[in-house]
Amino acid sequence: MQPLGKQIKISAVIITFNEEDRLPDALASIRAVADEIVIVDSYSIDRTLDIARNGMARVYQNPFQDFGSQKNFAISKASHEWVLNLDADERLSPELAAEIMAMKTNGWPEAPAGFAIKRKTYYLGRWISHSGWYPDKKIRLFKKTEAEWLGRVHEKLAVKGSIAPLQGPIIHYTYRHIKDHIDRLNRYSSIQAKDLAKKYKHTLHLRLPILSMVTFLRHYVLKLGFLDGFPGLVIAVISSWGTALKYLKAIELSRQKPGKYPGPGNT
Repeated sequence: MQPLGKQIKISAVIITFNEEDRLPDALASIRAVADEIVIVDSYSIDRTLDIARNGMARVYQNPFQDFGSQKNFAISKASHEWVLNLDADERLSPELAAEIMAMKTNGWPEAPAGFAIKRKTYYLGRWISHSGWYPDKKIRLFKKTEAEWLGRVHEKLAVKGSIAPLQGPIIHYTYRHIKDHIDRLNRYSSIQAKDLAKKYKHTLHLRLPILSMVTFLRHYVLKLGFLDGFPGLVIAVISSWGTALKYLKAIELSRQKPGKYPGPGNT
C-alpha cells in the first residue's frame, strides 16, 4: 500500500448547527494538520457560518436528515484522499495533532485504510474515565474512497481495509449541562423511534423495560460508571431514560392508524 508521506494531504470535515461557542476551538485544533477545512451546516441561526468562513473553511449548507447522511455529504465535499472527521464539540489534543503531523512528514509504512483514535470526554466538571465513555475509540482519520457512514443516530464509520491505532486522544467537550444532555437524547429518540417501530413492531413492549434496565446496569455497573462519581450516575440514569424514551415513541408510532383522528365522542 502507498506509504503515508509528504505527498498526502488531509481534508478536515465538520458538520455544524448553532455551534458558535464551540466551533472556534475545534477549528484552532485542526488548523496545523488540515490542508483544507470543510464545514457542512444545517442552516444555523447563530454566528456559526461567519466563524467558519473567518476560519478559512469551505462552507456548504445542507438540510439535516440524520447524522450518517449529513456526514456522508460532508466527506463527498472533501478534495483530498484522507479525511479527518471532527465534531464541533471535539478537539485534537496536542499529542494527536503532533502524531498526525509526524505521519505527514515522515511517512507511515503500509498505510491502513483508517486510524482508530481514543476519545476523552469532559462532562459535568470532570474527565470521564469509565461509564462506557472511555476509551470510546472512533475511526476519525480515513481514506475517503474506503469509508462510509452508516446509521441515523450514533452513526458508525464502515471502512474497507485495515485499521491502525493512534495514541493521542480526541478531546470531547460533550453536553454543556444536564438539560443539554436530555434535550439532545430527546431529539435523537425521535429519529431512532421510526426505525424501531418498523424493526421491532411486535416486541416493543417487552424491549422497553428490559433494555432500559440493561442500559443503566451496563453504564453504571458493567462499565464501572460508579467510579466516575455523580457524573457517572447521571450518565447511567439519562442513558436509561433515553432508551425508554425511544421505545415509548416507537410504541406510540406503531399504534397510530393513518387517517384516523379522534373527535368528540370518538375517543
